[in-house]
Amino acid sequence: MTTHPTEARQTGLRPAGFARQAPDLPPDMRTRLAAFAQRSPWALSFVAAFLIFVATTTFTAGVGAGQIAATAATFAAFYVIAGIGQMFVITMGPGNVDLSIPSTIALAGAVAMKVMAGSDAMIPVGLAAALGTGIAVGCFNYALIRLLSIPPIIATLSGSFIVQSTAISYGRGLNIKPPPAFANFATGNIAGVPLIAIATVLVCLVMTVVLHRTVFGRSVTAIGQNTRAAKLAGIRVDFVRFATYVLSATLAALCGALLAGFSGGASLNMGEEYLLASIAVVVIGGTSVSGGFSNVAGLWGAALFLYLLVTMLNTFGVGSGPRLILTGLIIIAAITLAGNRKAGRG
Repeated sequence: MTTHPTEARQTGLRPAGFARQAPDLPPDMRTRLAAFAQRSPWALSFVAAFLIFVATTTFTAGVGAGQIAATAATFAAFYVIAGIGQMFVITMGPGNVDLSIPSTIALAGAVAMKVMAGSDAMIPVGLAAALGTGIAVGCFNYALIRLLSIPPIIATLSGSFIVQSTAISYGRGLNIKPPPAFANFATGNIAGVPLIAIATVLVCLVMTVVLHRTVFGRSVTAIGQNTRAAKLAGIRVDFVRFATYVLSATLAALCGALLAGFSGGASLNMGEEYLLASIAVVVIGGTSVSGGFSNVAGLWGAALFLYLLVTMLNTFGVGSGPRLILTGLIIIAAITLAGNRKAGRG
């Protein structure tokens, strides 16, 4: 006997020839999700960070989840500060990258601590000295690029050796603790949320406005999309490039000063991990390696992903050697996948 489809729905029976089908999303929702993933690749970094956080806290049965989240937000903030400047540089197109960020962090941290000399009254002066150091490094980097016609990757790498040598000469034997108020800001929190993370969010908001709502930010994007067209449109390409490298070094200097305050003093190797991290957070965060497209919000997702990845491997008891190998492979895979996005040309 053949059962009518209407009767089958009423009786719970399936007519012959009708296979069980898995529930599916409506076509319009699938289209919207696909469009969102295409427009916002940075969202994947937040998803990855969340999944890693869940895996870590599940392994620990929820013990220390709040501390892990707070610590991740703190260290992610430092990655983001250094990454913003790198993002502007990479947005200008292939070949543009700032490899002097680690040495700038070390030198600016030493300058800030020495000028502050442990006095709360000298905090503004010390921060100004650190930012001035960053401006000087940025000018030096661009002088190598422009005046000597050296490719940016070579110029900033060469400049980093000079900056690092200056940091070694200036900071040798330097053992000055940060002023109490500065240290309290760098390590403090409000309702469990690190102050440094709150301040970095405000910096990100400002940089988002600069990127999307100012002539400078739009010029950076235009240069990354098509340098020749940008010149024909009247954009002062050389000046924009100069300002971008200065901005990158200045933000690296700010990161160095804050990192010294957080760490209880400056050290010559405190910027080492920011060479790979500053590039990784930019690419994983959704910025196109071919230039012309960038995203500030994605830096946070990528920074949280990088820190939580190391935390998860430590929690799982992975040794230092295998941990470094796994971390490197995962970062390479993430950068490769994220780098597949190509900026539009037009």
